[in-house]
Formats: sequence, C-alpha cells, structure tokens
Amino acid sequence: MPLRKSTSRKAKAGEELRANALDLDPAEKGWEPTPELPRVFGGVIDLTLPMGAATLVGFADGSTSLYTSAAGVIGGADESVARVTRAFLLGLEAHLDEMGRDAGTDPPAVEMAVIHALTYDGRRSVVAPEDDLGYGRHPLSEVFHLAQRVVTELRRVDDQQRGSRG
Repeated sequence: MPLRKSTSRKAKAGEELRANALDLDPAEKGWEPTPELPRVFGGVIDLTLPMGAATLVGFADGSTSLYTSAAGVIGGADESVARVTRAFLLGLEAHLDEMGRDAGTDPPAVEMAVIHALTYDGRRSVVAPEDDLGYGRHPLSEVFHLAQRVVTELRRVDDQQRGSRG
C-alpha cells in the first residue's frame, strides 16, 4: 500500500487519528497475541518540540503513521516500513516490564516524550525528557531509537514515492 501524505489536514485530524490509535481495541481488528508479540499489538510515541508536535503510531499488522502539526500525516503499510515498525514493537515487548501503567492521553510537555505500549491488557506508558531518551540516559532509549528508525524509513519511502510521481 502506498504511503499517503496530507499537508491540508489540520492538526485536529492528527489528534483524532492519535486518539483512535490510543483507544483501539485489538479484538475489533481480529488481532491476537503471537509468539513474537504475546503482549504488545501497537506502539505510540508522542513528542512535543518547540516547533510543534509529532506522534508516531505503529501496529503489529505493519500499518504505520506519523502525524505532525507542521506536515500533516504520512502513513501506510510499505514492506520496509512494516519491517522497522515490527522491530519497534519487539523493542516495546522486550521493555514492557520497565513501563508504568497508562500515563493518560494528554500530549507531553515541550521537550518531553511519552512512549505508549498498546497491549492486550491495556496501555502502558513512560514519560521522559526527549534528550534523555535520545542520548541513551533512559532505560527505554533503545525503544526511542527504534521509533526514530521508523520515522526515518517513513520519510525515505514518502520522499521516494513523491520523486517517482514528480
């Protein structure tokens, strides 16, 4: 499935998509635990930077989206994106016991990040300074870096597809 990007969508659309992801019931999609991902079916990372907000959402079926207040929505189910999304979810699975109970659905404060693991038993979350996650000073830094790989791949595929159209 090709990636889609919309710069005409308002931030409200991204907020609604984010809320839908955070509240998703895996049973409605027919998703069940697997040997590789017995507890996690999805992940969401929220960042609030001085220039705007960004949310990465990835699911075990490979569907992945990036919502930004500046650029709109980039998303799809490209095979290379699905591969790095799976690695991100495996990282969440491996670090799930280090995560606390659900931190709620409010976006983080500026320069903070919230990592949500979407599990069959509910959400788990970690709130941390983005710098601590990025510079390896937090137990979930590995998960943060796996998510960054997803963002990089989403952008690479989107740029490639835009280039082939133009």
